[in-house]
Amino acid sequence: MNPPNVLFISPQYPVEMNHFTRGLAEVSARVWGLADGPAESVPQGVRRYLTGYIQAPLRSPGEVLDIVQATMRRTGVRFDRVECLWEPFVELAAWLREQLGIPGMSYETAFAFRDKEAMKRRVEAAGLRVPHHAKCGTQDEVRAAVARIGYPVCIKPIAGAGSADTFRVDNAEELHAVLEKTRHVESVSVEEFVEGEEFTFDTVCIDGRPAFYNVAQYHPRPLLARSNEWISPIVVVLRDIHDPKYAGGLDLGFKVLDAMGMGTGFTHMEWYRKANGEVVFGEIGGRSAGGHLVDQMNWANDIDLFREWARAVTWKSFHGPTGPDGRLERKYNCAIIFKRALGEGRITRVEGVEQYMQRFGRHVCANELLQPGQMRRNWLQTLVSDGFVAVRHPDIGETLRMAEAAATDITLYAGG
Repeated sequence: MNPPNVLFISPQYPVEMNHFTRGLAEVSARVWGLADGPAESVPQGVRRYLTGYIQAPLRSPGEVLDIVQATMRRTGVRFDRVECLWEPFVELAAWLREQLGIPGMSYETAFAFRDKEAMKRRVEAAGLRVPHHAKCGTQDEVRAAVARIGYPVCIKPIAGAGSADTFRVDNAEELHAVLEKTRHVESVSVEEFVEGEEFTFDTVCIDGRPAFYNVAQYHPRPLLARSNEWISPIVVVLRDIHDPKYAGGLDLGFKVLDAMGMGTGFTHMEWYRKANGEVVFGEIGGRSAGGHLVDQMNWANDIDLFREWARAVTWKSFHGPTGPDGRLERKYNCAIIFKRALGEGRITRVEGVEQYMQRFGRHVCANELLQPGQMRRNWLQTLVSDGFVAVRHPDIGETLRMAEAAATDITLYAGG
């Protein structure tokens, strides 16, 4: 069988796309990058995996189509797949598939994965529990939705990613403040704020069936972490996901995939477990998670999901370490701890790392903390903040102990 030609949108950004580009090349795909900038802007480490490169203005779909078709005529290449794992252009990828007659996720389905109101309607129609919700385009519509749903509510962009421009609102005074902060957002989703623990359900699917699936837990919930600078957010990829206490979330996740009409590729879902055990759908994206969660899943399972996603979308196959029961052999829990420096400007010192490494170094997967002299990042704009430490251990208690130690005992300082 001839190697497939894959048109991969934004092969170099965000940073994890570098690894997905590598993954495609490693499963023998011919990778054609498609992005805004010139080929010279693509790092050499990524360019070496590309068969070809197309520069086009990604926010102008018609121009993109014209340029891609012109490239096809000039080179004689026929694309077998169009892939994108960066949230803003998932719909563009689907539209290009339809225009070029290439199989894969349809535009209608991609839109439902992007638009939080359409997404919840699909899931709700399948009889699954979703937060009470409304799509709003004006401040009056937001106020009416809040009056119907009742406090507390969560207000977030309809087509957002992560927790950017996302707020919990508990009263009329807070609502007024949030309406001012979200004036630049064209349309928002107003949702019931579900009290409970927050988890992910991540998959690599082949024809709608998960070849790989994962559960991770946020400590604390992302919205709380995003509202308090002093918090060191922790995300834990769980080893024992078949523990009965996660059964409701897994069942919900599998049913959501059916409701959304998932085909082949990555998905990233968030869900809640209330104190009474009820599970509630949060949202789902038809792409991989950010925030190094794919790295975490790799460390937890001794797998390369960048490559296995590529194998799934190009060959509809998946290779992973399996145990005696035929299931994926899940070896570790893996926690990532994101740090935020005290102060502003450049990092001046990092305290507690040497002692931490002496205690837990053999369990550390990565230490990517900013170093003295580097400029501090805006913690409101990136979950990664001023770097992270990642640890893994077969025992969940030990994993959490190491994560909490990193959160409390490592401190970055900035100034000047």
